[in-house]
Amino acid sequence: MGKGNLGGGAVWDGGTANEKQKLFFLARTPFVAYGGAKGGGKTWAVRTKAVGGAIGNPGIRILIMRRTYPELEENHIRPLVRSVPKEMGTYTASVRRMTFFNGSTIKFGHWAGDASELEYQGQEFDWIFIDEATQFTERAFHFLKGCLRGVSPYDKRMYLTCNPGGVGHGWVKRLFVDRDFRTDSPDPEENERPEDYSFIPATVEDNVFLLKSSPNYLNMLAQMPENVRRAYRYGDWDALGGCYFREFRYDVHTREPERLPEHWRRYRALDYGLDMLAVLWVAVDEEGRSHVYREWTREGLIVRDAARGILERTLPGEEITATFAPPDLWSRQKDSGRTMEEIFRECGVALTRADNNRVQGHMMVKDMLAPGRDGRPFLTVSRACQRLIGDLTVIQADDRDPNDCAREPHEVTHTVDALRYYCVSRVAPSLPAGETGEEGPDLTFLFGGEPTRGYIEYG
Repeated sequence: MGKGNLGGGAVWDGGTANEKQKLFFLARTPFVAYGGAKGGGKTWAVRTKAVGGAIGNPGIRILIMRRTYPELEENHIRPLVRSVPKEMGTYTASVRRMTFFNGSTIKFGHWAGDASELEYQGQEFDWIFIDEATQFTERAFHFLKGCLRGVSPYDKRMYLTCNPGGVGHGWVKRLFVDRDFRTDSPDPEENERPEDYSFIPATVEDNVFLLKSSPNYLNMLAQMPENVRRAYRYGDWDALGGCYFREFRYDVHTREPERLPEHWRRYRALDYGLDMLAVLWVAVDEEGRSHVYREWTREGLIVRDAARGILERTLPGEEITATFAPPDLWSRQKDSGRTMEEIFRECGVALTRADNNRVQGHMMVKDMLAPGRDGRPFLTVSRACQRLIGDLTVIQADDRDPNDCAREPHEVTHTVDALRYYCVSRVAPSLPAGETGEEGPDLTFLFGGEPTRGYIEYG
């Protein structure tokens, strides 16, 4: 693959493929990953495979995804607009789509988290390319898998390129490198079939054209820090762990949903913006250990709707000691002179200002994840809180400050920020049951229609 012809003399010549790129072009499994080390010719392979597929398969619908639009424009849109003759395909900037003479299309997209889910909901493609897949969350990967559909005669396929590191390091490594597939689900449709996945490893040595044009590239890779060099030079997937909260372990820090004693103190913590509201409910036991037992996330809510949703999800009689929130909610709006904190308070959600020191807050999260003297951590999470668990698992360290979390991709930061506001705030251990100093109210909480006295549902 690399050339296409059209009557009248128009010719598209994408170049010459190396041996690993040829394997990528010929792969026929539903999910194909290519790469590993830097300099393996991944981006060129994506462009060439996509255009060749569009020319050779009339009416095919193709999507090329990158994490950000500047990367998309620089690595795909501009090169293809320059190289594809107008007689073969024309690019429409307003919809970021190239339409070919035979009815085939290539759509160019970048992933903006939850906003992209709304944009691509219901869209159908025959082939999807995720360039630099380790910059995408597993949630994004599964969402895009759902767009592989339609009545066209073409086999539905997803092509990924990847390097070690990044927010998607874990799931890409699991599926394509370790081949650790989930096969024990009670629902057969949820199982991952090993025969659907193939991986074509490539290093800079495979890209002879790059080595000829940039002979100093190997020297540049050799001067990187040891772990980065192992990952980018040799494609070592064990060199970069990828996650900021390395302390977090699913078997240690998560619990099955259960009923928690009613006398435990309860708190909320939230991160608010129009792009996303993230709220956590946390209970503290007599030893001062914290248990996140409920979460709620929702995008596009004004303050009044956010407050209403928080109150609706807080059970009757569930006394909240404090709701921690970021300081920016106390900033006065230029148009009204009011603060968002005021509106939350008027709507029945009183807020407590949390410290917004990112490094200190994230270090407090790490400290609470660490084992105490008895080997148990001071922070656990209900397995019902899947969003928080997933975000803690994938969020990266900041490239510029290893003491801080990365701020991108933004969609994985909201629940982590809410947890940070909680952990950096001072909370008191609960008194033992019956040591409140006064007779408490007779509380009954209904779960599934069955009355339960003295407990709150965990999860």
